[in-house]
Amino acid sequence: MATIEINKPHPEKIMAEAGIAQTLGPVVVLLVSAVIAVPVFRKIGLGSVLGYFTAGLLVGPSVLGIFTEPETILHISELGVVMFLFLIGLEMRPQKLWALRAQIFGLGLAQVLSCIVLLTGVGVLLGLRPAAAFIAGAGFVLSSTAVIMSILKERGELASGQGQQAVSILLLEDVMIVPLLAIAAFMSAVVTGGGAGGLSLTAILVALGAIALVIAAGRWLLDPFFALLARARNTEVLIAGALLVVLGSALLMEQSGLSMAMGAFLAGVMLSGSSYRHQIETDIEPFKGLLMGLFFLAVGMSLDLSIVAANLRIIIALLAAYVVVKSIGIYVIARMFGANNIQSLRRVSLFAQGGEFAFVLYSAAAGGGVVGPAESAIFSSVIILSMGLTPLVLIAADRWLRDEAISMDGVDEPQGLKGRVLLIGFGRFGQIASQLLLAQGIDISAIDNDPDRIREAERFGFKVYFGDGKRLDILRQSGIASADMVMICIDDRDAIDRIVELVTEQFPSCRVLTRSYDRGHAIRLRRAGVDFEIRETFESALAFGGAGLRALGMTPLDVDEVTDDIRRRDSERLEAQAQGDLLAGRDKLHVAPRPEPLIPRRNRPTDIEEASRG
Repeated sequence: MATIEINKPHPEKIMAEAGIAQTLGPVVVLLVSAVIAVPVFRKIGLGSVLGYFTAGLLVGPSVLGIFTEPETILHISELGVVMFLFLIGLEMRPQKLWALRAQIFGLGLAQVLSCIVLLTGVGVLLGLRPAAAFIAGAGFVLSSTAVIMSILKERGELASGQGQQAVSILLLEDVMIVPLLAIAAFMSAVVTGGGAGGLSLTAILVALGAIALVIAAGRWLLDPFFALLARARNTEVLIAGALLVVLGSALLMEQSGLSMAMGAFLAGVMLSGSSYRHQIETDIEPFKGLLMGLFFLAVGMSLDLSIVAANLRIIIALLAAYVVVKSIGIYVIARMFGANNIQSLRRVSLFAQGGEFAFVLYSAAAGGGVVGPAESAIFSSVIILSMGLTPLVLIAADRWLRDEAISMDGVDEPQGLKGRVLLIGFGRFGQIASQLLLAQGIDISAIDNDPDRIREAERFGFKVYFGDGKRLDILRQSGIASADMVMICIDDRDAIDRIVELVTEQFPSCRVLTRSYDRGHAIRLRRAGVDFEIRETFESALAFGGAGLRALGMTPLDVDEVTDDIRRRDSERLEAQAQGDLLAGRDKLHVAPRPEPLIPRRNRPTDIEEASRG
């Protein structure tokens, strides 16, 4: 009789499957908590960040105890902040970053230093040792990049003036973690009786060398690197390359004593001018979103309710005092730098909390003996509670700090327009430019973002729609997909650059005619591939100069000849510079012989002729 053998699972296989189940279980719990909490909190108007915090608190050690080591998750999820700053760097071209230098090192530095002084004094008044008061206050000054950037992005305010100032302050705060860690190391050396090794020249040179290496790699290596990966025509390879750049730059900065976020930001800035920027942004975005959510969950898990209960009085006192005093410092500095009352209060609502870099500072200070473990836990609890309160503060700010509403009566938004030409901006420039096309019966779709201007145009028989040309959805609704040409007539350089970028990438068959601000802007637009650009004052200045020549007695024919020659030479010089041939541009500007004067002496009035002879 045949024996039937039953295959029993191997013990090692059973253990492996059990290990997989143990690994997947926590992942499923995190996903379920986020999927439930975040939509609920957004539905009731409390925002996704507070939803993540609450979900993390519930599954953390203080409530359900499903996760007992939130520090491990927090360390991994910090990669979300890293990727977030990389994506912000992609939006900050070096020229734009340079333009923000006054805000970064003026406004940002003033806010950080003044608030450190104020909060250190508050800590001393509340009974902390001077060293502990400095560490606690300096950590609370470093606002949460993750929270603020998430809120600005959700609201679409990153590109606004106030949004750019917020970004400048956050960049300065991220950089400040480096000298603060050095100060903590110095204080630790004093406490332990050692030397001030934290401020060694070698460490400074290593940090500067790492920054130079990231900048050099971004300037000369990254674009060829992605060009090589693109030849493989494999999306997974491009994604791997993008992750390699982000994580590699972050690791280099961390190993050199700087922050991972700073390395990722620099890599993003270096890639901001790359032709692969949008592809990289698309590849990184899903990873950023998941890890940012995990970061907020981990922060919620890190809140130890037993520590809060045992030290409730000092935690509440520190939280209230720090928020109030920091708010006063932020408000005063904002007003000193030209912000109005509403703008200053809105900045207070964004920056009144502590941030994730405080955990790094507190950990370093506790490890060096500057503060005790109990003090570090109390300070961290204050930071977490302040981050959790931020969405509530912002809801209150949105309710009470509203600008005067702009009336939209008589103003229509674009929807399914089909004009042959899309005209963006119906100000003085756009109104004049449109008259030539309208006189020939050409169908124009016009959009503008000023309701008063739109109503004024309606009074004179022009139909203009309300819309922001920097938004891709508005461009589509305005009929750009079927338009032969777009005419950009606004006077905002950054907005023009953004519109040109969108149109040339998304609608390459549409011709782009644009107004430019100055010579540098004109060169930049030509390099971007526009079909035609004109400096807003160039032709009027030529006409003005020509009027001067005619007033001196020159014939109209000679004036036209001189004007055409100047126009031609300027166009050639611009074209050479736009193509990168700067030397040729300089040659045309400085070396080319000056044209001979075209004013015949017989055409000059007698008194001018006699005066010249004299």
